[in-house]
Amino acid sequence: MLRYHTIPVTPFQQNCSLLWCDQTQEAVLIDAGGELGVLRAAVQERGLKLVALWVTHAHIDHAGGVGQLAREERLPIVGPQRADQFWIDGLAQQSRMFGFPPAEPFAPTRWLEDGETLTLGQSEVHVRHCPGHTPGHVVFHAPEIKRCFVGDVLFAGSIGRTDFPQGNHDQLIDSITQRLWPMGDDTVFIPGHGPESTFGEERKFNPYVRGT
Repeated sequence: MLRYHTIPVTPFQQNCSLLWCDQTQEAVLIDAGGELGVLRAAVQERGLKLVALWVTHAHIDHAGGVGQLAREERLPIVGPQRADQFWIDGLAQQSRMFGFPPAEPFAPTRWLEDGETLTLGQSEVHVRHCPGHTPGHVVFHAPEIKRCFVGDVLFAGSIGRTDFPQGNHDQLIDSITQRLWPMGDDTVFIPGHGPESTFGEERKFNPYVRGT
């Protein structure tokens, strides 16, 4: 069975998620944006073995610590979809723009595509490509525990910004309604910022996607 723990990091309070298989103790960090000491401590205090870094998209608060952590711990980097290459290439510029520590460049070990399946210990996690906030944004769906790690696609009461380069509002709405909603109203999602919610709750009350 999968378990997870959410760790807000960086000045943007980005929800990095520590996800692990409680049978094998193998773990991944989803969106290791920064504060690597805090992330390492969360892994160590649970006695877990970190085996990979998964990335939803390459904005600085989600990917700023990925390159350094992957290098220091010799970890593979999985994701995002390759359309986010230009955001990875611009990480150093992003870090200067937003006052973050310098971000190391990185090359994903594995780019992801819609419909792929990842294995973590004895569990499977499904990948959906959900462009709109960024063109290469992916989400990680763990149906076994009815959880989805959605990055900045959807929030409790809001949706991801689309005013960044290659953002697209219509595409984002399509991603939410065509890729997320079919996962089920009772699926709990862990957004990139703020509290968890369910897809059903957002379909009823989120003003951006209500009734879709």
